[in-house]
Amino acid sequence: MQNSGIEVLFEGSNFERLLGGLLVTIEISFLSIGIGTLLGIVMGLLRTLGSRPLRFILRLYLETFRIIPILVWLYVVHFSFSPLLHIDISGEATSILVFSLWGAAEIGDLVRGALQSMPKHQVESARALGLSSSQLYRHILIPQAVRRMLPGMINLATRMIKTTSLVVLIGVIEVVKIGQQIIELGVIKAPTASFWVYGFIFILYFSVCFPLSRLSKKVESRWQN
Repeated sequence: MQNSGIEVLFEGSNFERLLGGLLVTIEISFLSIGIGTLLGIVMGLLRTLGSRPLRFILRLYLETFRIIPILVWLYVVHFSFSPLLHIDISGEATSILVFSLWGAAEIGDLVRGALQSMPKHQVESARALGLSSSQLYRHILIPQAVRRMLPGMINLATRMIKTTSLVVLIGVIEVVKIGQQIIELGVIKAPTASFWVYGFIFILYFSVCFPLSRLSKKVESRWQN
């Protein structure tokens, strides 16, 4: 009697390996969003306070990440920059670097948009009260900007988690790569193994991304009201 295929998920340590691969995916995503947030805040402030040439450079930086696919960035950094600079960069390090730079570009734009959307009368009132620029940003603009950009940051984290499936192409052993390895062995025993393995990977991604999506909508709805 032919196996249904679902058994392949529970053979040996396959189940634990898939969960471990998901952990790699989450680590890459959240390390990147953390680094990207720090860099993005600085970039966002510079895009509102910096000189016109600096703002142009940062805008160009943002557009390069929006125009050029992330997969191309992964290939360029991993297969071009590494040999060119004579530096051995692992697939995980390449992924974190590229995703961090992408996150910095997107978060920088969120910060810039949130700060520039502040009502002008708040700035004028703060100036009239004698607040310095640092006090203005620290006590008035930044707290409100965080509320406005947080939903966008959560959405970006969700996009990053989904996009990490591309890192398998530069040799990172994450959940999709582990799934492929399991299928290559399991399909011999059951032709439907790929259905069950990829179905389980779908559930893993959904279980991580759906709560973040709901959180983003809840935060946005609550703060808008």
